[in-house]
Amino acid sequence: MARPPLSYLRISVTSRCNLRCVHCQPACGDAGQEVLTKDEIVRFVRLAVECGIDKVRVTGGEPLIRADIVEMVRELAAIPGLKHLGLTTNGCLLPEKAAALREAGLRRINIGLSALAPAVYDRMTRSAHSSRAMAGLQAALDAGFEPVKVNVVVMRGVNDGELPALACLSRDARIEVRFIEYMPFGADLSARERHFMSAEEVLDRLGELGEIERLPETRGPASAARYRIRGYGGAIGIIAPHSEPFCGACNRVRLTADGKLRACLIDGGEQDVLPLIRAGLDRPAMARLLAEAAAAKPEVHSSVFCGDMRRIGG
Repeated sequence: MARPPLSYLRISVTSRCNLRCVHCQPACGDAGQEVLTKDEIVRFVRLAVECGIDKVRVTGGEPLIRADIVEMVRELAAIPGLKHLGLTTNGCLLPEKAAALREAGLRRINIGLSALAPAVYDRMTRSAHSSRAMAGLQAALDAGFEPVKVNVVVMRGVNDGELPALACLSRDARIEVRFIEYMPFGADLSARERHFMSAEEVLDRLGELGEIERLPETRGPASAARYRIRGYGGAIGIIAPHSEPFCGACNRVRLTADGKLRACLIDGGEQDVLPLIRAGLDRPAMARLLAEAAAAKPEVHSSVFCGDMRRIGG
């Protein structure tokens, strides 16, 4: 099967974050940075859309830390030809910003939520912001985002006991809870052996809530496999990059917080495009960059992520 053309761009607009999640970054270190300006990001996206990109997701770090995030979303949403604009956040700043983001044109929002129990959330995020995250989820619903997708990175021995409770959020028809196989950063094979839990195991654990039915595929083979617990209004998603890799169907490319274009989250290398952006990147150069990124995508990625997740974005 031929690989689909690139049509999905994920942009890490900052590597700063107000959490230090155990699956994303070390317990201590630099605070992160913002390299690309709002105008540079909007111009890059406009050129990318002219070259075939029609879906963009804004990520971080934590994108809502940026003071100009609402205006950035407004300008991105106004780009002709951009069909889908989403944003991924940990939710802690949504109580103040959800309504403004919706008014600015954002229609898709994903919230990273590791656990409902405060003690487990605190361990996963190295913070004490579980109440803020839950308030953020409610703010997204109140602002009219539907469905709100809740992303859960599953770690055996850390938050796997939370899976049924998190899945119960999907009783609400406006919420889709997506469970993501753990991908350790820094080539820590021992961490994967300790904490990895396969998609099959996740589904077995959720079976205690009731009969689970597979939903028809509507968004392509590189999307989450979707299920519904009988009697629930919302959906369950399973993202299994290890046990069920979807590399051959991947249509994504990533722009990192420091101006690198990555062909793949894990493999494929990266191109330093910051000098090109600041020298006046044009449409032919963008088309070449995207073609090179597409050619660099691996047939199947390696099993462990090496790098700084917060600068790349999930």
